[in-house]
Amino acid sequence: MKIAISTETTVDLTKELLAEHEIHTVPFTIVMGDNEVVDGQISPEEIFAFVKKENILPKTSAVNEYQFEAHFKKLLEKYDYIIHISLSSELSAAYGNATNVAKKLNNVTVIDSRSLSTGIALLCLHAQRLVSAGERVSNIINSLYERIPFVQASFALEKVDYLFKGGRCSRLAFIGANLLGIKPQIIVKEGKMIPGRKYRGKMMRVVKQYVEDTLQYYNNPDLDQVFLTYTTAEEEVLEMVKDILKERGFKRIDMTRAGGTISSHCGENCLGILYINDGDK
Repeated sequence: MKIAISTETTVDLTKELLAEHEIHTVPFTIVMGDNEVVDGQISPEEIFAFVKKENILPKTSAVNEYQFEAHFKKLLEKYDYIIHISLSSELSAAYGNATNVAKKLNNVTVIDSRSLSTGIALLCLHAQRLVSAGERVSNIINSLYERIPFVQASFALEKVDYLFKGGRCSRLAFIGANLLGIKPQIIVKEGKMIPGRKYRGKMMRVVKQYVEDTLQYYNNPDLDQVFLTYTTAEEEVLEMVKDILKERGFKRIDMTRAGGTISSHCGENCLGILYINDGDK
């Protein structure tokens, strides 16, 4: 049986990684004023330039049912079954839309990742490894559900401006963060973005502390794969994080840029490390 692994562009993988792992995507839409652009065809820099000029955030539009139907039907021309791993249902309508379409089709299962960005990618890669090993659909789906609670997805932010403008941060928290120079950690927990630790100081120091804290707290990683995902970052910051991850023993470290959807909600100088924290399994 030929099984397709599918997701949305919020997976934040490069074209090269998507091709390498045979992962199929369907794009979100980003509305910038009067213009609509496809996620995956716009850079974080273009997003940030728009925000600075217009002083408003782009609006992100989830994949609708019509788009999902076209996407699934096209895949079913080549594949016998589709496993679609969606952006957390707590963050977007995409999962609900995909589920509604799947009910009308045969051989499509939609899974709520309860995560975002390369947290979704970790699940997609796991699924594809099981496909390559010849596992049955039911075993792949069960294995995904077992691993979802262990996906460690978190980020360090330089500013909370984008979270505030997007309604994910209160005015009081926004003012307090700016006055005190707080650079927060954002954790994805039970599918939602929640505040974690609060840091101060230069971004180099903040990122180093965030990475060390994360590895210490989520201290049972699957060392096969880790993603270093960011919107913008200095080269020396990226190299520092890579060195820490290598020292921790990760076998594969992939660096990816956040796409338009994630960048629209997080802003500049957002960096995260993402891995599955179930190493004993």
